[in-house]
Amino acid sequence: MIGLFKKPTSIQLIVAGFLFLIFIGAFLLTLPSASSSEYRQSFLDALFTAASAVTTTGLVVVDTGSFYSRFGQIIILGLFQIGGLGYMIIITFVVLGIGGRLSISGQTLLRQSITRPTPVDMIRFAKIILLFTLVFELAGTIFLGLSWMRFFPCEKAFYLAAFHSVSAFCTAGFSLFPDSLKAYNECFSINLIISLLALGGGIGFFCLYELFVLLPEKRFNKQAIKLSTHTKIVLSSTALLILIGAGIIWIAETGAMTSIFQAVSASTTTGFNTTEIERMHTSSLWIILFLMFVGASPGGTGGGIKTVSFVLLMVFLRSYLSGRNDVFIFKNRISRETMRKVFAIIIMAMVWVFTATGILMHTEKATALDILFQVISALGTVGLSTGITPELSSAGKVVIILSMFVGRAGPLAIAYSLVGRQKPSSFTYPEADIVVS
Repeated sequence: MIGLFKKPTSIQLIVAGFLFLIFIGAFLLTLPSASSSEYRQSFLDALFTAASAVTTTGLVVVDTGSFYSRFGQIIILGLFQIGGLGYMIIITFVVLGIGGRLSISGQTLLRQSITRPTPVDMIRFAKIILLFTLVFELAGTIFLGLSWMRFFPCEKAFYLAAFHSVSAFCTAGFSLFPDSLKAYNECFSINLIISLLALGGGIGFFCLYELFVLLPEKRFNKQAIKLSTHTKIVLSSTALLILIGAGIIWIAETGAMTSIFQAVSASTTTGFNTTEIERMHTSSLWIILFLMFVGASPGGTGGGIKTVSFVLLMVFLRSYLSGRNDVFIFKNRISRETMRKVFAIIIMAMVWVFTATGILMHTEKATALDILFQVISALGTVGLSTGITPELSSAGKVVIILSMFVGRAGPLAIAYSLVGRQKPSSFTYPEADIVVS
C-alpha cells in the first residue's frame, strides 16, 4: 500500500490536493474567530462544513449565517470558490501572476483537472474559465445586490449578493439565510438570477466556451456555425430534464416558479430551495432524487453522474435493443472507450449509493427515503436535504463527508488514485460461455 504512493500519479495528486484543502479549511473553521460567539467548533463538524464547501455541496450541520462570523463565512466562501473553480486553476494563475512558469508536472496536473475541448490551448482555456467565472459572479452580485437593496441596507445587500452569487455559480448552495431562499419564493428577480447563475455553472465551461467564444469567432470569420456533439447533448438534455422535473413537481405541488426553481436547483446540483423539501410530496422527492443523481454536465462546477453519461447510457440501450453494434448520436459514433467510462461511472456511483445508504440505515434514526435522499444529495454534491443533516450521528457525518468527497473528485478518480498507475496486460484469457438472461 505504501509503495502505491511512492510515485503518485497526477490523479492521486489532485485527490490529495482536495483532501489537503478540506483539512486546512476545517482547521480554520475550528478557530474561535470563525464563529460568531467565538465558540470553538468541534473538528468533525468543521470538517463536515469544509468538505461540503470544497465539494460545492452545501449540506450543513449548523446555520452558516448565524453560527459563523464574517471571517468564518469568508473562509467558507473561499473554499467553495476554489472547489468550484478548481484549485489547480488558482495555482496556475498565482504562478503566472508572479512571473513564473508551470513545470511539466504542473501542466500535467492542470490538464487532468480541466475538462476542455481537445484543440484548445490549456492555458488559454484556463484563462477563459477564470473570465467566465468573474463575469458571471460579478453580474450576479450586481443584480442580486440591487434586488436585496429593497430589504437590506446597501452594504449588507451587496455582501449577501456576493456570497450567494459565488455560491450559485459554483453550484455550492450555501446560504446566509437560515431557510435558504424560502423567504424569496415569490420574488421573480431573485429566482431568475440564481437560476441563471446555476445554469451557467451547471452546463460546464466547455459549453460556455463554445457558445460565447467559438461561435462568435466562427461568425466573424464567416465559417459554418455548427455546435459540437457534446454541446448538443448538454443543452438538449439539460432543457429536457428541467422541463420534466418542473412538470412533475408542479403537478404534485403548487406554484410554477417554485417548481422550475427546484428543478433547476436539483439538475444543476446547486442545492438552494425556495420551499420546505421535507414537506414535498413523495413524487416530487422522487423526481428530485433522479435529477440529483444525474446531476449537471461535465466540465462545470456541478456534480452527479453527469447529463452526458446518462444520455449515452440511454443511447446505448437504444442501439443494443435495435441490434446495432455501434452507438450513434447526432450522426456521430461514440467510442467504446467512452462507453466503458460511462458504465464505470454509473456502476460505481450506484454501488456507493447502496453501500452508504445501507450504513446510514444502521446508524441513523430516519426513514429510508430520507436517508437515500441525503446520500444521493451528498454524492451528487447538491446540498438539498429533508432536514436530517444536523441530526446525523458521528458515523453518519463521516459517511456523508466521504460521499461528498467521492462525488466531487469523481468515483473514477478515487478508484484510479487507489489503484495507482495502470499496467496494460500483456496476455489474455479464453472467452467464457456464461448465461446472463
